Order: sequence, then structure tokens, then C-alpha cells
Amino acid sequence: MKKFYLQYGISGLSILAIQPSMATEPVQKNEKPNILLILADDLGYGDLSCQGTKDIYTPNIDRIMNEGIRFTDFHANSTVSSPSRAALLTGCYPDKVGVPGVIRTETDDNWGYLSPDAVLLPTVLKTAGYTSAIIGKWHLGLESPNTPNERGFDFFRGFLGDMMEDYYTHLRLGFNYMRYNQQTIDPKGHATDLFSDWSVEYINERQGKKEPFFLYLAYNAPHVPVQPPKEWEDRVKQREPGISEKRAKIVALIEHLDDGIGRVLAALEKNGMMDNTLILFVSDNGGQLSSGANNGIYRGGKGDMYEGGIRVPGGMCWKGKIKAGLVTGNLALLSDLFPTICEVAGAKITHPIDGISILPTLLGQEQTTDDRTVYWVRREGSNCGGLAYYATRCGKYKILQNTPWEPVQFFDLSADSVEQKPLSRKDFPDMYKQLFQSQKEHIRLAGAVPWQKAE
Repeated sequence: MKKFYLQYGISGLSILAIQPSMATEPVQKNEKPNILLILADDLGYGDLSCQGTKDIYTPNIDRIMNEGIRFTDFHANSTVSSPSRAALLTGCYPDKVGVPGVIRTETDDNWGYLSPDAVLLPTVLKTAGYTSAIIGKWHLGLESPNTPNERGFDFFRGFLGDMMEDYYTHLRLGFNYMRYNQQTIDPKGHATDLFSDWSVEYINERQGKKEPFFLYLAYNAPHVPVQPPKEWEDRVKQREPGISEKRAKIVALIEHLDDGIGRVLAALEKNGMMDNTLILFVSDNGGQLSSGANNGIYRGGKGDMYEGGIRVPGGMCWKGKIKAGLVTGNLALLSDLFPTICEVAGAKITHPIDGISILPTLLGQEQTTDDRTVYWVRREGSNCGGLAYYATRCGKYKILQNTPWEPVQFFDLSADSVEQKPLSRKDFPDMYKQLFQSQKEHIRLAGAVPWQKAE
């Protein structure tokens, strides 16, 4: 199946069928690029100016998208944070590494425990000579042995927990989860500024070092509370007359995030690293509708198995390797970034994973990525009663439950990308049965992995 790409040029929009002969130069075996992976928290598919939204300006994130490749069919592995982060860092479906739901402070509302058997990305990259750092939000464990330094990262400066109740005090339920490696710290300032500043410091310190680095920069923004610095909110209100209070706040928080990313990119340029750094930008799930997020044309938002909850912005740039201006409709998931990054780094994966490398797509080569069955999961308390709900997709067909209590819905995304017209399973019995049986087998296999810590 031939894949088509959109490319923007002086003459406007053109559609290209990418042939192998048109690909940019292949990765050289003796090259060890730095890798910067930026993860936003609850960023809606439509909340970037490069995605066509008119009331928001995100020039630095747009730069990553426009100077490389932008995905229109990129997906998180869950509708919420912890499972998506588990998938990103393990290359596996989250329920197969013990994280089907959100890891929380309260034991009676905790729905995941990162498996001791899970192999995380920095551990594999170490075999290829990389040093690895995480700055920002971890959300895969609050105590030993599931802390970043104990799960492969050489450096950690950030927040262990799920959300901050205040971007300036950084507390969660009265607990201080801010750490500098294993040390508890109490830094002053807005969390977005802190994570950006710390990333700039890290990049500056890597100047002249022989070993390449993997920096996982995981922001809290624009997760609730929607708390932008006042000057950023004032600027948005002045620029966008008539904007609602709710929308002004989230636009300001995202634009503040974009500014921090710009400072990180400037640090790479200042240190002469931009020419040899792969930069990836994604979100952990869709935007939260109650916060004023924009998920584009897609139905639903954070927490939903509709596309608005799992289809997220995704783009990568790598000077001289990824051709600027590519837009691809190839299906990709967060779990695909694990094998992709390992292939770029020359790190061999010697254990089973679920993701596939999308490096051919990044390099402009023909690649089919939608000929597999993929799964999404979320286990939750509150209105779900501790049960899990799922979505499963193969090609253009998708089944989903948006809560554990409702009937399974069946969609053809090629004809109904906004998921407004469920198909009758009677009209497509073979495809429905294939999806349903595949999902059942996935649930059975994932059931072998504990998602609670033994008492």
C-alpha cells in the first residue's frame, strides 16, 4: 500500500508519493545523535497554530513540526497519563507492564504499578553509549524501586507525582514530590519555567562531553490547574478580544509552554547541537474539554476512547535526516517511539515489545503502519468502579467503549473520522469479530501482569 505525503512549498500544497529513491540520506552507523523527547501533558490535537487553530500562537512547537515531519494520525496509548508514559518508555502496551490506569498517592485510588520486569528506554540506550536524563513529570511510581534513577535514568530533576495542585508550590495532597535525583527539593517558580531552565542547564553541561545524551523533557503543562503566569494571560486577552476566561487561560498556559520549549531549542543551537539532535514532540493524551482544550474536529477529550481522547499532536525534526515540510497520515503510537529511538541510537532491543520503528516514515521512505491491530486501555475508579475499558483498531476500523458500562461501538474512521455514525456489527460481521476477538486475547495476555503492588 503506497503512502502519500503532503508538502508545503512556495507554490502551495502538493501531494507526493514518497519513493525510496526520494528519501534523505540514511543514518550512518558511526553517528550517535543526541535525542530530545518533549512530552506535553493533556495537550489537545487542535491546540497548536500549526494545526490550524487561530487563537493560539506556538511558533517553537510549530518549528519542530514544520522543520521535519508532522503526523496527523499519531496516538497516545491511553486516554490518561500514567499508561501513556509507561508505553512510551517501554515500547509495550501499558497493561502489559502493569500500568493500565493512573498511579496515584491514594492506595484506594491507584490503578497501576510499573512491573519490575519492564525494561525502560534508558536501560537499552545505555548499551549504545548513551547517558539519559528525565526532567519534569515522571508519574510511574512515587517510591523505591519505581523512581527514575532506579529504572535506568542517570539524571532526574522533576516531579514524581501525577499532578501539581499549584504550578508554584508544586504540592500534591500536601506531599512534595519534587526531586533532584533521590533528594527532595523545594524550588521556587512556575513548574514550566523550572523544567525549561533545568533542561537548558543540562544541555549546557553536556557541551563538550563525548557520550551522546537522551533527554526526556516531560512538562506538566497544560494539565490542570490551568495556571499560566498572569502576564501571559493578560497578553492573550489583549490580543484576542472576546475570548472566554477559560479559553484565555489555557491558551496562555500553552503559549508559555511553547516559549519554554523555544529556550530549550535555543540552548541546542547555542551549543552547536542542533545539527545532530533528533527532536520529538508529542502529548500523553487528548486535551481536557472542561479546561477549554481544543481537540480539533475529533470527538471527545481526555478520558475518552474517541479520537479526541487519544489522537494527539506528534512531530519530529532532525536536521539533514528528516526532510522539512513532510506531513504523514501514517498511524503511529507513543509505544512506537521506543524502537524508533533505539534504531536511531544503534541500540539493540533483545526483549519482546509491541511498538514498531517508524524511522522509515521519518526518513521519507514508504512504510505501512496501519496493517496491525492496536489497543488502548484505561482502568479507573470513580465512575468506572475499578473496571477497565478499551478501544481496538485495525486499519480503518475501530471498536470502543467509552465507559465499562456502555455497549461496544464500531466505526469506520476513513468514512467517519469524527465518530458520529456507529456501524452495525451485522453489516461487517467478520471485521467486528476480528477486532473483538483480538481485544479479548489482548486482555487475557495482559491479565498475567499484576497492576498492584503486593501487600
